Amino acid sequence: MTRRPAVQIPALLSALFAALVLGPLAPAPARAQPAAAATKGPCQPVEFEGQPYTVCTVDLRRERLRLFWLGADGLPYGSLSSLAERQGQRLSFAMNAGMYDKGQAPVGLYVEDGREMKGVSTANGPGNFHLKPNGVFYVKGDRAGVLDTARYLRAKPAPDFATQSGPMLVIEGKIHPKISEDGPSQKIRNGVGVRDGGRVAVFAISERPVTFGAFARLFKDSLGSRNALFLDGSVSSLYAPGLGRSDLSRPLGPLVGAVGK
Repeated sequence: MTRRPAVQIPALLSALFAALVLGPLAPAPARAQPAAAATKGPCQPVEFEGQPYTVCTVDLRRERLRLFWLGADGLPYGSLSSLAERQGQRLSFAMNAGMYDKGQAPVGLYVEDGREMKGVSTANGPGNFHLKPNGVFYVKGDRAGVLDTARYLRAKPAPDFATQSGPMLVIEGKIHPKISEDGPSQKIRNGVGVRDGGRVAVFAISERPVTFGAFARLFKDSLGSRNALFLDGSVSSLYAPGLGRSDLSRPLGPLVGAVGK
């Protein structure tokens, strides 16, 4: 009887090894996809002057940017989670969008779907909203803008969506004259700026309490916004499903979100 060459035994073992060990390793890239998918979306972490922020960049040519206040039942959405539940997967990002009263109603101008639901406020008073000049963030078609309130009233842009807040952070490339470089007040803050001729809106929220000065410099020096508006502090909240994030907060008033076109 002719014996089979012994060399085939190692070859068989190598084949078994490849089938049993190397085979299961092949799908590894597929297992990594959920982690990659979890970072998709308009929001990314950013560090500026040693402080952590999350910045959400919305290209209005690709996504529709709009405001939300009242649901179909006539009541405020009240939270980012409620908005996300009703808008579903098409909502890629959302945050609080301007100051509001105890009834969750905007304290200044609010326009939704071209309908003015609250008028512009030019009143004087205490608090950040009345730190003049305050301003308006608005959306018209596939462009967004930020203007101080006086310029907005002169421009009369007839927006699809608009919300008034204050103070302005950056005005024509310069930091608001009443914002000190680094004052004593430190809070979680969020705001909005525009760039690329209004085709891109840039939203930011601080991950730790920061001063007004530091927050204004973020928009001016890092995010390239010649005009930027403070939206709120303390209640600042973010919904970013690409980051697995949905902040809880006190009841909210106006909200801003990006939805698929």
